[in-house]
Amino acid sequence: MTIKAVVWGENIHEQTNEVVRSIYPNGMHNTIAAALNTDAGIEATTATLQEPEHGLSVERLAKTDVLLWWGHKDHGAVSDEIVERVAKRVWEGMGLIVLHSGHFSKPFKRLMGTPCALKWREAGERERLWVINPRHPIAEGLDGNFVLENEEMYGEQFSVPEPLETVFISWFAGGEVFRSGLTWRRGAGNIFYFRPGHETYPTYHDANVHKVLRNSVKWAYNPQGTYSAIHDAPNVPVEEALEPIVERGPKLHQAGEEGYK
Repeated sequence: MTIKAVVWGENIHEQTNEVVRSIYPNGMHNTIAAALNTDAGIEATTATLQEPEHGLSVERLAKTDVLLWWGHKDHGAVSDEIVERVAKRVWEGMGLIVLHSGHFSKPFKRLMGTPCALKWREAGERERLWVINPRHPIAEGLDGNFVLENEEMYGEQFSVPEPLETVFISWFAGGEVFRSGLTWRRGAGNIFYFRPGHETYPTYHDANVHKVLRNSVKWAYNPQGTYSAIHDAPNVPVEEALEPIVERGPKLHQAGEEGYK
């Protein structure tokens, strides 16, 4: 079955910055989608901040297996309604891949529940990404490390929850290190954060980065489909208890009442 991926891009820097436009004349979101579409098992389309509902209608998200998110300049412009819509779909099993400065995006912070802050420096430094979990599916086909000659530095501490897995750690020419490939599970949804991707450098033209992106889409995909029951909070009647019980003491809710949420 083909994995349906949506690459969401803020699509501001490409319109306002000549350097970014020269590197990504069709936009970073289209460059990423094109890299994903080289794999016959992935069908990638795009959505941007400027579209109605940011390109993420209820109907479209319902058909999305994996959402990739890149934002930077205007995280605040993302509608809170869309943020909750994305979080709901992740809980139900949609995969989410958060790229670079998307660490401060509303959906990522909503799902992490932490500040997601870090140190940074924009100096075109060499970044060496070390594969510290070589058997992980996201690292498939990679050597023990790979280099991006120019990147923005991100440094620890990265104020995110303890990840399930750490796939990559980055070293920068200035000396800092960073956990640059991390996974989590939220509800039924797989989440992967991948650090590289500063807009003034050609990171999304790099073959190793393309490999990580394709691998991560396949890893994040949940073949079991939508788990809508994760939102249910049923009031189980006494007579439906698995073992016979006798009701005792006062109670707040009457039989069959939905309860407070």
